[in-house]
Amino acid sequence: MPPYTTLVGAVSPGLDRMMLGVMTGLALIWGGLFMFQDHLLYFPASASLAEVVVEARRDGLEPWPDASDFRGLLREPRTAARGTLVFFHGNAGHAGHRGWVAEALADVGLRVILAEYPGYGPRPGQPAEALLVRDAAETLARVREQFPGPLLVAGESLGAGVAAAVAEKSPGDLSGLLLITPWDSLKQVAHHHYPWAPVDLLLRDRYDNIAALAGFRGPVAVVIAGQDSIVPAPFGQALFASLPGPKRLWTIPADHNDWMMQVDGKWWTAVTTFLLGE
Repeated sequence: MPPYTTLVGAVSPGLDRMMLGVMTGLALIWGGLFMFQDHLLYFPASASLAEVVVEARRDGLEPWPDASDFRGLLREPRTAARGTLVFFHGNAGHAGHRGWVAEALADVGLRVILAEYPGYGPRPGQPAEALLVRDAAETLARVREQFPGPLLVAGESLGAGVAAAVAEKSPGDLSGLLLITPWDSLKQVAHHHYPWAPVDLLLRDRYDNIAALAGFRGPVAVVIAGQDSIVPAPFGQALFASLPGPKRLWTIPADHNDWMMQVDGKWWTAVTTFLLGE
């Protein structure tokens, strides 16, 4: 019988080729994830300004600040405004698809601005974390100039990451923060969905909500979908546990994209009353 070292030497070229094939395949997959990760995170719907405005006006919304300088859609409340809420939507569609948010909040006395992202709807640009956060901070500055009184910021899913980031930049300007189906950090969600990928090396946009809100002392309402298959509930729970200021947690028996079917006007009143300290 040949010595053990000879046997190993006889099979190692085949093993080497197999390992090389596996590593090459993984490198191609990881490279694809790195190159196309924006397409996994952002799903903008394009629409002309005319299309957005015509559809929005059917829902009682107007272009804001105006049609020549479009940054979102405005809905005034049915009664005297208790304050203004800026809503940052999720990663799909465009702001015009969130008219139901403005409708619900108009009934509880809040002026609503459905903020639009660069690259979504009629706005030019290529979505990325730095651009979205910088643009959102400019939107809040414009809102503050135009509308005095309490200012709330809300975000859903990806929009919760944008909302957390702008809260970090201007904590003293905000009366409260509403985070719907949020995560603790995008890295954790990516690890959950792609456990075989070196997420730390590949991920460009981080949206680290725990880090962003570590110094935020205003009231925060966190809304979790109990059956969330996209951002599972433990990620939102981890974020809630980390918050240092006044906070309340609502867990809704729903999946990621149908939580709104489980809430009503009383719920919106309870959330906004908590945030405004009324």
